[in-house]
Amino acid sequence: MALDTLTRMRAFIAVVENGGFSAAARKTGRSKALLSKYVRELEDELGVLLINRTTRQVALTAAGEVYLARASGLLADLDSLNEEARAATGEARGTLRISAARTFGDAEFGLSLIEFAKAHPEIRLDVHLDDNFINLVEEGFDVAIRMTRLDDSSLIARRLTSLDFVICATPELVRRHGLPAHPQDLADWPVVIDSNARTLYNWTFRDPDSGAAIPVNISGQFTANSPVTVRAAVLAGLGAALEPEFIVREDIAAGRLVRLLDAYMPSEAGIYAVFPHRRHLPARTRLFVDFLATWFRQNCAEKLGAAA
Repeated sequence: MALDTLTRMRAFIAVVENGGFSAAARKTGRSKALLSKYVRELEDELGVLLINRTTRQVALTAAGEVYLARASGLLADLDSLNEEARAATGEARGTLRISAARTFGDAEFGLSLIEFAKAHPEIRLDVHLDDNFINLVEEGFDVAIRMTRLDDSSLIARRLTSLDFVICATPELVRRHGLPAHPQDLADWPVVIDSNARTLYNWTFRDPDSGAAIPVNISGQFTANSPVTVRAAVLAGLGAALEPEFIVREDIAAGRLVRLLDAYMPSEAGIYAVFPHRRHLPARTRLFVDFLATWFRQNCAEKLGAAA
């Protein structure tokens, strides 16, 4: 494929992805006139119209829809192939867009991102911290770091380490309601809810003998999309909560909070690096995930359980 054709293909994709020539020019640093020239030359080369142009926007023709899908895949494969070649000589580079929970970045785990950046100055990290789950493909992220029991999906996941979740409450709340002997006892308790959890008002426990799931419907006055805020509400006595153990570890050690129903807690949760399935995984993504796996194995096995 000729170099000029690749340049024209990239110009075409930039125009479509940015919704017009002016926006694409700002994004790419090329002039609007040059991008228009490249797209026109590509259309002349193919002998078909790819874009219907109006004064305010561009719209793909039927041929343009087909060409965009194939051209995007071809260029993605080419870019990944180039990165693999650079990685073989230690030259992985580019921008890595990472999504992680805010609590991950604020906790000691956030050091893993900083240490990767120090070790690989040629790779630019664009880190977005948000406790809500995001769609990697739709929002253009290369990797997401998730702390959860991972559901089946079309994404690829690499387990970095195990992660304990605990039910916790203040000693005073336990005195008022009595120490729960079975998960169903929580149905009558006030509960603080982390709205990031996919189950929300239904917590699932495991029978310690049979392994059978024990679903429990819960309710409470206070809901927040931050484990740190949930912790503060629990400490204030608003209810029990399901929390990552590292969030409340110091409170439990100091006696401010009490662990409940440990024997019934599922153990399959973990911290995962999740990324879209690609035929050619970018070298910088592979390098980052490998770095995280090593970092967690060296730093977190003792604190969070045996590393995967």
